[in-house]
Amino acid sequence: MSKRLHLRHPIALASILMLAGWLALPASLVVSAQPLQTAKPVVLDQVVAVVNNQAILASDLDDEMRLAVLDPGRAGLGVLTPRMALRQLISRALIQQQIRQEDTQAIEPSQAEIDARLKEIRNEVPACVHLNCASEEGWKAFLAANSLTQERVESYLRHRIQILRFIEERFRQGIQIAPEEIEKYYRETLLPQYAAGDEKPPLKTVSQRIEEILLQRQVNALFADWLRNLRKQGDVEVLDPSLESTEGESTAGKGGA
Repeated sequence: MSKRLHLRHPIALASILMLAGWLALPASLVVSAQPLQTAKPVVLDQVVAVVNNQAILASDLDDEMRLAVLDPGRAGLGVLTPRMALRQLISRALIQQQIRQEDTQAIEPSQAEIDARLKEIRNEVPACVHLNCASEEGWKAFLAANSLTQERVESYLRHRIQILRFIEERFRQGIQIAPEEIEKYYRETLLPQYAAGDEKPPLKTVSQRIEEILLQRQVNALFADWLRNLRKQGDVEVLDPSLESTEGESTAGKGGA
């Protein structure tokens, strides 16, 4: 499979000369004319991985890294690297293929659920609070600063909710998050993300979101085994060696959902 798509001008040089009437020009003009420059190929996009015949592009990788600012599960995990972003994209492709294979329609989120999650992000995610995303002006500034659009954010949330539901249905049974764990995460992980002077949400308004984050860490081991099996059974090829995951590298957050 070709890694790059190129756009070239297919018209032969001789045809250009003929059409332009070049051969009819005086010899003095022909000699002094500058030679035509060969057009350089224009790179449209690059395929960085293929998952069961589904291509993952370099632009998908860039998109994933921009969207990481919306992921509450990345709290305290640092910058999302291209290698980690690709691993998340591969995981998500495998899960979405499995969802389609099982024809699981019940987990499709409603627009009301997407709107509710978007409201949480605009009011509670530290990077958003800092720009006052609760206001329309602040939200537009946040989107522009991160090269995002409203439509792209809603699409991201729709897929994320869908995958989270799918995983919870398979792996959540029997797992309980203690109130003490929620309070510890709030105190030691969430609050330090806010800049001095930022309004910090009270524990009761974010406890459900924290529980979701802690839950995803609990189910990670079970989910990772299942995902490894999917990858072994499928056909996954990383075409860029620099993006190959290293042993033990963390992806964080429900298989990159």
